[in-house]
Amino acid sequence: MPVFAALWDGFCRARAERRFGRGRELGDEPSAPPNAVRVRAPARLHLGFLDLNGGLGRRFGSIGLALEEPNLDLVIRHAADLATTGPEPERARRAVAAAAAHLGTPDRVAVDLRSIIPPHAGFGSGTQLSIALAAGLARLFGVPLDLAGAASALDRGNRSGIGLAAFAEGGFVVDGGRDGSDRPPPVTARLPFPPDWRILLLLDPGRDGVHGSAETEAFRELPVFPGDTAAHLCRITLMQVLPALATRDLTAFGRGVAEIQRRVGDHFAPFQGGSRFTSPAVAEALALLEEDGVEGVGQSSWGPTGFAFLPSDEAAGRAVDRLEARTSGLHFRVTCGRNRGADITEFIPAT
Repeated sequence: MPVFAALWDGFCRARAERRFGRGRELGDEPSAPPNAVRVRAPARLHLGFLDLNGGLGRRFGSIGLALEEPNLDLVIRHAADLATTGPEPERARRAVAAAAAHLGTPDRVAVDLRSIIPPHAGFGSGTQLSIALAAGLARLFGVPLDLAGAASALDRGNRSGIGLAAFAEGGFVVDGGRDGSDRPPPVTARLPFPPDWRILLLLDPGRDGVHGSAETEAFRELPVFPGDTAAHLCRITLMQVLPALATRDLTAFGRGVAEIQRRVGDHFAPFQGGSRFTSPAVAEALALLEEDGVEGVGQSSWGPTGFAFLPSDEAAGRAVDRLEARTSGLHFRVTCGRNRGADITEFIPAT
């Protein structure tokens, strides 16, 4: 292995061990295993694909952002049998069984889902649940965890690495797309999101985004994405979106994200009722925000959740007030970017 590659591999392993633990190995000092582990993981916004053409050998490529809210909060404990409580218990039960099979641990645990990320809404809820349960099991039973390997084994990160990166480190992330392997896309850039900026989420509780087999079929049936459009989106990302984040220029950042959203949204429109947006109500509300001069609006993943970037709490509050007076049927939520990954806490029995 070349010297630089060896150093980089060692750095990545050390950082992962600090964040998620390495398990106990032969010769380690004995320590009390935890009797419970709490995992709190962030939702993410998927802000668009960069290269659906794939002519350079990698396809998709994504930009996205980890959010402080909504989030996943669960506690996993040793138990006589597998049990799950809280919202979506069956989904959690399947995820535990798959994670335990991958890690080689027992699945005799009790999982308490204290809060979940809304499913099929564009927040990456399935990835966060699967990876959070894998991380919790690994910590509970003291075994190593390779996040990328777990994502592949659990059928996560098939097109985008944003969810995995949000879990690992948070922040604003660019991934490099999928190659011919089964590994999730590599993170190629990560920047902290300005702490004073706010994200207004527009939620349509009456609709779901495209998911499951319908999503797979949509990607199979999409027309070829033009190579020159992919080149344009990559230029926007490298020369506008990322520099704007680095210099905290919300106007340039918002315009860059909106351009990516327009190009990708038009490509996906045939599978979203002919529109860039899954929800007509969200589309109408975002148009109102644009009329008011708000930059950087769009839809996360397949929606239906819409988003808008705003400079402060006060600006976000004013936007919510205007939308509540002019629309109906939507829920609005103001959040901020999360510049760290999941929180994993052990509960050690008293001695």
